[in-house]
Amino acid sequence: MIDIKFLRDNPKIVKESLKNRSVDLDINKLLKLDEKKRAMIKIVESLRSQRNEISAQKGKPTHLKKAKEIKKELKDREEELETIEKEFNSIFMLIPNILLKDVPVGKSEEDNKVIRKWGKPKKFNFEIKDHLELGKALDLIDIERAVKISGSRFGILKNQAVLLELALIQFAFDVFLKEGFSLVVPPTLLKSEMMKGMGYIDTKEDREERYFLEKDDLYLAGTGEQMIGPMHEGETFLSKDLPKRYVAFSSCFREEAGSYGKDTKGIFRVHQFDKIEMFSFAKPEDSEKEHLYLLSLQEKLMQGLEIPYRVVHLCGGDTCRASASTFDIESWIPSQNKFRETHSTSNCTDFQARRLKIKYKDGDKTNFVHTLNATAFAIGRTLIATLENYQQKDGSILIPKALKKYLSFNHIK
Repeated sequence: MIDIKFLRDNPKIVKESLKNRSVDLDINKLLKLDEKKRAMIKIVESLRSQRNEISAQKGKPTHLKKAKEIKKELKDREEELETIEKEFNSIFMLIPNILLKDVPVGKSEEDNKVIRKWGKPKKFNFEIKDHLELGKALDLIDIERAVKISGSRFGILKNQAVLLELALIQFAFDVFLKEGFSLVVPPTLLKSEMMKGMGYIDTKEDREERYFLEKDDLYLAGTGEQMIGPMHEGETFLSKDLPKRYVAFSSCFREEAGSYGKDTKGIFRVHQFDKIEMFSFAKPEDSEKEHLYLLSLQEKLMQGLEIPYRVVHLCGGDTCRASASTFDIESWIPSQNKFRETHSTSNCTDFQARRLKIKYKDGDKTNFVHTLNATAFAIGRTLIATLENYQQKDGSILIPKALKKYLSFNHIK
């Protein structure tokens, strides 16, 4: 959530951020509710103080009568306060993070800004196949049996594709070990308060993306960072220990609500996928620099695989609620003849830390940390890009140089 003091002092900035996100919230109404809430809090506190004073003076009938009057009024005022707070929170908790100044203005992905490109798409001198055709021919991907087991939008990786996933994991972890990251394999089930703390179930649209186990009040994680942020819920870092960086491997689960008819072929958009995710807790003054650092590591991994890509700065209308600024990496997919998103990195500033009460101490001062996340590899989409970009005329797949030391074969035949 945002800082209420920031909202009180900078309503124009909040309104402008909402406008750039195409989010319609009545900030003027919210500010009036905030004034009512603060006034009612003073009344309730005064009544509680009077009640306590009278309780200390026992025995006198006049005091007993007064105590009953105050008790009734206090009950009424507390109920009023609860009503005001509920109405206030119903609006306040819907305010997304405040966009940073350099976020492009726009309503959809069509308005995102391409920052740079790396590599040139290969020109094939033969008729190329998509990842599913390659996967079937080489016995790497089985959609039909996955559908038999689990239904649509699932896939089974087989044989060398499994080994290729393990090689990607080892390649990434070797990079992050050298960079000083802590390695994590977290639980994939989250308490609802932790998912809420990360800002992923605030709206109906958010909740439609999640798998929810109602009996246990647990959510299946939809992306790696959802499990890492809550690890330090309620904790305070020392300034010298920041930035604190993690990289996590996990399976992730998404309903893919609203994606009916999109990317139904193969394993590009599925309900379950494996992912390697970076996460950083940083000091506020360092978070923009940290964001660029995480982006540089994403590019290092993609350049290691030698897969052409472009870096895109998402516009306000395409930036997720918890993020103040997001960059995507879109990798070249030959069968589609276009770049598709494979990586994302977001600076969530103190939006998540405020909810989860994660702070740092610098001398006598205590402040909220900033949280950042970044995809290292979304395994399925990285496999798609690798299989398609490295396909050969004879139908085989060449193994990228960066992965060869982790495998006992140079081709998939």
